[in-house]
Amino acid sequence: MRKFNSHIIKTLASLFVFVFFVSTAFAQQAAVQVGDTKNFAILAGSTITNTGSTVVYGDIGLSPGTSFTGSADVVLDGEIHLTNTDASKAKDALTQAYNDVAGRIPVTIIATELGGQTLLPGVYASESGTFEITGTLTLDAQGDSSAIFIFQMASTLVTASNSKVELLKSASSCKVYWQVGSSATLGVNSDFAGRIYASESITLNNGAKVIGQVLAMTSAVTLDNNVISNQVCMASQDNNGLPNTSDNLVNQVLLALSLLLIGISLLYVAKDTYKKD
Repeated sequence: MRKFNSHIIKTLASLFVFVFFVSTAFAQQAAVQVGDTKNFAILAGSTITNTGSTVVYGDIGLSPGTSFTGSADVVLDGEIHLTNTDASKAKDALTQAYNDVAGRIPVTIIATELGGQTLLPGVYASESGTFEITGTLTLDAQGDSSAIFIFQMASTLVTASNSKVELLKSASSCKVYWQVGSSATLGVNSDFAGRIYASESITLNNGAKVIGQVLAMTSAVTLDNNVISNQVCMASQDNNGLPNTSDNLVNQVLLALSLLLIGISLLYVAKDTYKKD
């Protein structure tokens, strides 16, 4: 009987290990619930300061701060929400989204410098706690429009002048998340893509462009003759706080596979027990 039990235990263990590796290989990151941040191109906690002619596609929010310097020079396709209910709700949603992205696993630890690399979908953290981009960072979704890229930083995000984040093979700026533990600084004339969730402040130097969002939780957003466009993500149907159906499909397939393997193992146990009896 001991030999029988040992054999069954080994068989079940092998099956569960198999299911684990299949799950790891095929599971996708669940959609980040952006909630009430969806329509905001810019969100700040303390102040917003603008220099020069800045163009913004999407809403601008500020809470609990009230000072928006240089707002007259902003060309805005959206609405401004200063310390109102919409801004407050967006700040709450930003906190939730920030914590969600910061807690995503499994994480791949990579070098500080992202420039010159081509990365596939996944969750990446910096070995030094900071990320930098000099030159071009390419994000390759390999034809999967639902692919998610997450970058986790304990400290800062800094991009060099004329740096670029390039999206390749169906990669979407709406699916790229930058969780910044302190502050983000984008270099002069840099081209950036994705949603910046900064714990503190965000600074866009002269001519920097962002396809995505610039969202600072507690401190300031500083602008200087920039272009920030959140149009694509505002129109996206999978950012309305509902689960991503592709994620649900993967989970259902994995659950079905697990149940099938467990069922086979139980039949095997019953068969061997019947023979021994």
